[in-house]
Formats: sequence, structure tokens, C-alpha cells
Amino acid sequence: MSPLIPIAAPSPNFNDRKSPIRFIVLHYTGMETGAAALERMRDPDAEVAAHYMIEENGDVYALVDEDKRAWHAGVSSWMGETDINSASIGIEIVNGGHDFGLPEFPDVQIEAVIALVRDVMRRHLLAPRDVIGHSDIAPGRKDDPGEKFPWRHLAEAGCAVWPDLQHADSGGVEGQLRRIGYNPDAEHAAVIRAFQQRFRPDRCDGVLDRETTKLISALAVMS
Repeated sequence: MSPLIPIAAPSPNFNDRKSPIRFIVLHYTGMETGAAALERMRDPDAEVAAHYMIEENGDVYALVDEDKRAWHAGVSSWMGETDINSASIGIEIVNGGHDFGLPEFPDVQIEAVIALVRDVMRRHLLAPRDVIGHSDIAPGRKDDPGEKFPWRHLAEAGCAVWPDLQHADSGGVEGQLRRIGYNPDAEHAAVIRAFQQRFRPDRCDGVLDRETTKLISALAVMS
């Protein structure tokens, strides 16, 4: 694979980091086109931007230098960290999201996501468990990158985690979710739904059924 060379598209929507980089946060743009999303993230009045944006054709745009704090996460929490903007690299993936019918992610786009995530992981010494979704850090407030995002494919590429049902944790569900990284103060059904969107996408109803409980237990033992 040729070296990843992002297209420069500087955004003014950043400030200084207050903590080291601990996570990679994946989003969908939730807009009709990539051009519209890029325009918004470069608009100083919008006060929003990620470090990178990946188009449907696999083109990667660089908006904010990685040593700066891009404004992509909003009110959020993961592993006890509440200033996620300071502690993460944000990657926006062009996709209309739930407001535009939640289209499929093209294969070429996902391969570009994997290449970029691998590159960021390598340079910042991050592990697969450090790659998370916007819905993970803001359950009930955000749904991206959505239940059609191929998290399992990323896990197989070493760029995310996936539960191994051969293993299980014996603790209670609340403690298991906290160990995985979810905010213990968030609304319970919203956290369960966020977990399901990522790890049981065929049924995202916020109900703690037997299958969801098994998946939570299996992932907790890996955390």
C-alpha cells in the first residue's frame, strides 16, 4: 500500500491540547455531501472540526494538526476522561447518517479509514481498544458512526476491539460497562443502545437482553 498522503484543508476550529492523546474517535459527517461537511468544518462560525475527514472515494483530508485540540467530541466521557477533544484524534467519515437513510460505507472508504487509523495508532502508540465511536463517548446524544459501520472488520484489521464469546467476565453489568470505558453516570438504556450499535447492530433497542449481556461480559474481560 502506498503511503497515506492527506489533502491539506486547514480549519481554524482548534485550540491547544490540555492532555496527551489517548483515543481515536470515529464519526460520520451526517450531512448530504462530503463537500458540505468540509465547508462546515472550515467555517469559523461553526466552531466544529475533526483532525481528518475521509471521503466516500477514500480521499483523506487533513483539517487540524494532530498536536492541536480539534473540536469534534462535544460533551462526552470515556475511561473517566471528560475532555475528549484534548485526549483524542477525531476522524470524520463522509456518510449521510441517520438523517439521510444511513447509507452503506463503501469498501474503498473503509480501507482508507483502516489505513489512517493504523497510521495514527502507530505514531501515538495506541491500542485497538483506544479506537472508539462518537456514540460510545456520548450515548443518548450521538449515534455515529452508526450501526452500519463495520466495526468487526476494523477489529479484524487490528484497528478496534470485538468481543470473544469464548471468554466472559463474572462481574455485574454496570461494572463491566465502566471497565470497557462507558460513562457510569449516563442513562442506562442509552449506554446499552450505544453498545448495541457497535457490537450487536442488528437490534439496537437499549434492552439488556441475554445476547447483549454476553457481549458486554466478553468485552469486559478484554478491557
